[in-house]
Amino acid sequence: MELRAGVGGDEAALFAGELYMMYKKYAANKGWAFELIDSNKTSIGGFKSAVFELKGENVFPKLKNESGVHRVQRVPKTEKGGRVHTSTATMAVLPKASESEMTIRSDEIEVTFSRAGGPGGQNVNKVETAVRILHKPSGIVVSSRSERSQQNNREKGMELLRSKLLEIKKAEATGNITEERRKQIGTGDRSEKIRTYNFPQDRITDHRIKKSWSNIEKIINGNLDPVIEAVSQG
Repeated sequence: MELRAGVGGDEAALFAGELYMMYKKYAANKGWAFELIDSNKTSIGGFKSAVFELKGENVFPKLKNESGVHRVQRVPKTEKGGRVHTSTATMAVLPKASESEMTIRSDEIEVTFSRAGGPGGQNVNKVETAVRILHKPSGIVVSSRSERSQQNNREKGMELLRSKLLEIKKAEATGNITEERRKQIGTGDRSEKIRTYNFPQDRITDHRIKKSWSNIEKIINGNLDPVIEAVSQG
C-alpha cells in the first residue's frame, strides 16, 4: 500500500498520517502482519508519503477498493477563524508480484544507496542501507529503508517495483491504460475521489456507493469493516 499526502499542505500530511494509523490499527484488528517499507515524515508528525506491506488472509480482496483519493473536511488546529479546510491523500493498493510474474532485467534498473536516517539505532544512521531503484524504461522510482541491510532493502524495493509494473501490465492487457494512468500507478496517485471524511458533521461518505457512516473516530481507530464490506458488495 502506498499513501501520499495530496493538496492541503501540513493538513494533508497530518491526514495522511491518520490514514496510515487507521490501516495499521485495522491490520492489527484482523491479525495481519504490518511492515513499514519507506516513509517521508514531516516535522509536525504527518506523512508526505508512506509505503507499507500487509500480510494475512484475504488482505488484497478486502483492501483493493481503498485505492483512490481520500478527502478530509475539518477545521485545522492552526485555523484561527474556524473555517473548514479541505485536504486530500491518495492511496494505491497493489498485490505483491513474484519474480515469475514480472521479470526485470538488471540493465533496466539503476540502484543507489544512501543513509536511511530516522529510528533504528546507529547502524541505520551511519551505514548507507537505504535503497532507491529507478526503472529506466518506465521512469518509475521506488525506495526502501525499513531494513538494516542494503540487500534486504534492495529486495523490498524490487518487490514494490515488480508490483507496480505488474499493475501496468494488467491494465495494458485489458486496454485500460493511458499515459496518465501509467503515471498514477508509478506514483501511487489516483484521480478518483472515493471517500470524504467530514469531521464537523461526524460523517464518512463513500462516493462510489453513495453511502455514509457516522462516528468517524471509531472508524479512524481501525473499525473499518462496515465501510469495506459495504464497498465490496457495491
